[in-house]
Amino acid sequence: MNTQPADSKGEDSVECQQCGRTLAPHEERVLTEGGAFCQTCFSLLKDQLNAAASAQSQDINYSAALLGGLLGGAGGAVVWWGFTVLTGVAFGLVAIVIGFAVSRGISYFTGGKRALQLQVMSVAIAAASYFYASYLVTRSLILQQLAESGETIQLPLLPNPSDFVTIVSAGFRPFDLVFLAIVVWEAWRGLAPIKLDRTQGAAT
Repeated sequence: MNTQPADSKGEDSVECQQCGRTLAPHEERVLTEGGAFCQTCFSLLKDQLNAAASAQSQDINYSAALLGGLLGGAGGAVVWWGFTVLTGVAFGLVAIVIGFAVSRGISYFTGGKRALQLQVMSVAIAAASYFYASYLVTRSLILQQLAESGETIQLPLLPNPSDFVTIVSAGFRPFDLVFLAIVVWEAWRGLAPIKLDRTQGAAT
């Protein structure tokens, strides 16, 4: 932000981007990347931005947020699982869609709310969805390999904890931690509160 004082010299007349009023060369104005504003309009816009930034973390419907996150997680898991079933390849990079889907689901069901609490919820749901999707992916590959050798076993879609850990561990590779980290990061940053640059008075 650059505020030109009333006694500045050599400035051309400009129009306020908000009200359209012509600002004389000697008149104080606020220069931003979006253009010039008169002091009155800039103060009003700054107050509106501050109010919007405060409202984003208030009156959050956490039940709706949970529902949106679970639906997003389920959708992301199905995408990764479906890709594996269709291609026969467990391509971990596809799992990144889980983190994006969870954060978008929470955002949609809460009307665009953003808050630390929602970020924590998003990360927890995304991580759980990732591991369940990992179970589904590994399960499909195991069943496929057994079918090719003429063997069959029962691996339910909703396993008991012991079978769940065994199957996930069987398909886990150290590099999967990278994909998990990206999933968590996408879930976290997608709901990060919008912060205002107090110097510029604009959203960042």
